[in-house]
Amino acid sequence: MDQITPQELKTRLDRNDRPFLLDVRQDWETRLCRLENAVHIPIEEIEVRTEELNPEDEIVVYCHQGVRSAAVATYLRQLGFRNVKNLAGGLDSWARTVDPSMRRY
Repeated sequence: MDQITPQELKTRLDRNDRPFLLDVRQDWETRLCRLENAVHIPIEEIEVRTEELNPEDEIVVYCHQGVRSAAVATYLRQLGFRNVKNLAGGLDSWARTVDPSMRRY
């Protein structure tokens, strides 16, 4: 499983090296906190909405703690998406290590 740490992602975003950010959490979770410019496709909709994603893009998938996003990343790889990474530890890790002002839940 390819992963990217919150610190690695932050470094890339800071230098304007922006992968496609895919948020697979539930609607209520996205209202609490999210990464800027992320596209929200809840995990239960992934199978019917994959056509919205470009298999050529570098995609970083995230959720609350990295479990659901890891499953989605694996699923996308099985469909032929080559450059998919899971955000290790999810947004909870992001909030703890990169952005302590982000709301945690």
